[in-house]
Amino acid sequence: MKKCLIVVDYQNDFVSGSLGFEGAKLIEREIAKKIRSYKEKSDEVIYTFDTHHNNYMQTQEGGNLPVIHCVENTPGHKLYGEVAEEIRDTDIRFSKNTFGSDGLYSHLKITPYESIELVGLVSNICVLANAVLAKTAAPETPVSVDASCTASFDEKLHQAALDVMESLQIKIT
Repeated sequence: MKKCLIVVDYQNDFVSGSLGFEGAKLIEREIAKKIRSYKEKSDEVIYTFDTHHNNYMQTQEGGNLPVIHCVENTPGHKLYGEVAEEIRDTDIRFSKNTFGSDGLYSHLKITPYESIELVGLVSNICVLANAVLAKTAAPETPVSVDASCTASFDEKLHQAALDVMESLQIKIT
């Protein structure tokens, strides 16, 4: 049985674009290294893409976070840096217009993995949401988040998210 690495929203707009922050750049190499490690062992790497459209400001999220980002088919929607160099056409990817990916949940519900690990951005929003979905979809599969491969624009919220995930039996490494 394969292990699964989920790379959450490591996209230009979250690293160097409209919602970028310095901490996001600092995890680039470690995420790319982890992707290579999974692929060398023929394990699965899945990518999620925060995906919005021109009507973003009219959505509930846009009303609460009025910063246009990750609009499909724009440079901000693409993966960032070394991580972008690691994606292959054969890799599974899920576009999502909200924090958690229903497509990812459905995939994890029917695909058995030895373990599921999450990395990426933003720890207290999309990483948290997708880690909870992974744990819900596969309650008997060990789910973990590598704290050295996730970050937030707010260190207090980052730590709080890690604490909450740990309380939900998601291992923080």
